[in-house]
Amino acid sequence: MEKNRYEVRFGGSGGQGIITAAVILAEAAGVYGDFHVCQTQSYGPQSRGGRSKAEVIISKQEIDYPHVIKMDCFLAMNQPSLDAYFSDFEPNGLLIVDSTFVEQVPTSRAISLPFTRMAREDLGKEIVANIIALGAVVQLSGIISLASLEKAVLSRVPVKFRELNQQALQAGIAAAKQVNLGTLPRSSVTEEILI
Repeated sequence: MEKNRYEVRFGGSGGQGIITAAVILAEAAGVYGDFHVCQTQSYGPQSRGGRSKAEVIISKQEIDYPHVIKMDCFLAMNQPSLDAYFSDFEPNGLLIVDSTFVEQVPTSRAISLPFTRMAREDLGKEIVANIIALGAVVQLSGIISLASLEKAVLSRVPVKFRELNQQALQAGIAAAKQVNLGTLPRSSVTEEILI
């Protein structure tokens, strides 16, 4: 049976671009893809440093409940957000973490990639770690097309930063292509993609 609803959560600290990444994913699915989509967010009173999370529900049908019930994919950009927001993870879900800041993962269905270190060392701008991570999320989950994602990224960033963000997106996709999903315990999540 094909999955009709796919639930994604992004977690991190203020300043890591979690909400921006979720908005871009939602636009990629709803504006540049052919899906119903709902995006929500919550964050602490601090604009930087406090925990934040954002959720994206992607569906082929109308969405009747706008929040994650059991997340199919969780991107955790740091350890505190992973610890705080992991509780409703789907047992067969996909956990993707930034190994720059996450050392302990609570599931064997985890993929660790150094998004922030890649942004800092390879692109010279730590601020694009969220775009690198977003490229990896879409490549690994297959929830939407990479073409839709690229259109959404390029439409969202200022013209003078388009090249940097395009490089970041491609870096995330390339890093994810090196991951062998066959090493994860078997799951329907990566097999029952929406497209």
